[in-house]
Amino acid sequence: MATLQRYTDRRVLITGAGSGIGQATALRILDEGGTVVAADVSETGLADTETKASESADRLTTLVMDVGSEDSVTDGVARTVDAMNGLDAVVNGAGILRSAHFADTTLADFEQVLRINLIGTFLVIREALPALRRGNTPAVVNFSSTSADFAHPYMSAYAASKGGIKAMTHTLALEFSKEGIRFNCVQPGSISSGMTDGTGQSKQSIGPGLPPDADYSLFGKITPTLPVEGGGMFAKPDAVAAVVAMLAAPEAYFVTGTEVRIDGGTHM
Repeated sequence: MATLQRYTDRRVLITGAGSGIGQATALRILDEGGTVVAADVSETGLADTETKASESADRLTTLVMDVGSEDSVTDGVARTVDAMNGLDAVVNGAGILRSAHFADTTLADFEQVLRINLIGTFLVIREALPALRRGNTPAVVNFSSTSADFAHPYMSAYAASKGGIKAMTHTLALEFSKEGIRFNCVQPGSISSGMTDGTGQSKQSIGPGLPPDADYSLFGKITPTLPVEGGGMFAKPDAVAAVVAMLAAPEAYFVTGTEVRIDGGTHM
């Protein structure tokens, strides 16, 4: 149970909340007293989130929503606002990862990654804006990635989508600064999640599936320098959830238009 209680009477929409970092964020914000709508494309993933959040069931609503579909997002955000009678913060955690040699990347795969990661983030923010304008100390936290700034082999589509999210976050932070809506993003790296280990319940959390002939020596520069519990390269999703909870909380009132890299010192 979190000792902080920064989310009492705070209403939060979290996408990608059926697994991985999105789920960890939903559980963290619920532990801090928040009211949460957990959205995901996977009913199975959302059921898992409900089970893990059983002690906070009265403050959790689950919602099947496909962020790649405009109609689904429009309906889902409207239902979110109705369920919580408003909205104070949005966490855009939904995303997918496709890995392939660049020359072998299909147009369909490239477009799908952009559709869910970048366009999905755009759609959720656009639909949530009217409610955020009426919210209390409104904030948006988007999910970029260390791949937006540093080379991650075989992940060109993913890197492009996450670079776009970072740039869009900066733009929105300035555009809505006078309205008091804060926009920031996190840049996870070397974090265990449905995307990195392929165990996610969600169709929007598909593992990387590196090419069979991948050159693993290219990953030497993206190894954490901090020790990881249990060994290996990947920290638990709660490492990111803690930072997301800070950025979306009212206490971060003077933080906007920036990104926080959470990668165990990988890119020092």
